[in-house]
Amino acid sequence: MAYAVTDDGVRLFCESTGSGIPVLFIHEFAGDSGSWEPQVRHFGRRYRCITYNARGYPPSDVPPTSASYSQQRAVQDAIAVLDHFGVQKAHIVGLSMGGFATLHLGIRHPERALSLCVAGCGYGAEPDKRDQFRRESEASAAMLLEQGMDAFVDRYALGPTRVQFQNKDPRGFEAFKADFRKHSALGSANTQLGVQRERPSLFELREDMARINVPTLVLNGDEDWPCLLPALMMKEVIPTAAMAVIPNAGHTINIEVPDAFNRELGEFLAWVDSGRWPARDPRAMGKSILGMAK
Repeated sequence: MAYAVTDDGVRLFCESTGSGIPVLFIHEFAGDSGSWEPQVRHFGRRYRCITYNARGYPPSDVPPTSASYSQQRAVQDAIAVLDHFGVQKAHIVGLSMGGFATLHLGIRHPERALSLCVAGCGYGAEPDKRDQFRRESEASAAMLLEQGMDAFVDRYALGPTRVQFQNKDPRGFEAFKADFRKHSALGSANTQLGVQRERPSLFELREDMARINVPTLVLNGDEDWPCLLPALMMKEVIPTAAMAVIPNAGHTINIEVPDAFNRELGEFLAWVDSGRWPARDPRAMGKSILGMAK
């Protein structure tokens, strides 16, 4: 097993597959490095695919207190993995919790990114949902610590943006749950408290996002309700952003609809690698509806 070591001494399990232009995949809360298997098998034929387990996700280390977990730390951990493999720049692809890390990496370390794919990103971001999201994060952490992974997974996996996966692919959904159950209850609880609960709202980052000049793809399922309005906002604010929406899909799109996910991501990477990804024409942001207003 390979491990990257962070500046605070945490070991992160990581793997590199294939050769070519590097692509770093950052997993969601309910996933781990193995969640990217449909992407590694597909893109590993043409790219160098790098995956890792976030802190709190064995075999990565599980720091015992939530003080060791944060959105900023999640970004630095991704940078530590790139450094471990000697990669200066990579395409960065993240889903959900990993999507937030991808976006923040693009804001803080644009020199390390060839592009950003921000997928399923937006939970708790809307200003009127912030308090509810913080309460649910705290309730999730309490359930994890009091009842353990099995009870938590049985409830969390049937959330309103994951039942689409269950309906579409029952066998794949059961495999997802089985892998989820293997996670550390302590690490998951600390992630809820330190990363999820405390991260800033995307709507507080508009000025930061407006300065992003890295090619960006905002990617969502059309039934991933908490992410749709934040996605529109990111499309509007990031001048190099495009947005793609996969029909009849929920939150975990990379494993729920892997072919569609890979197709959208593959086209995006090809445009970026060709040097043809555009920045938005400022005229597209005019206030006129039909172009007739002065």
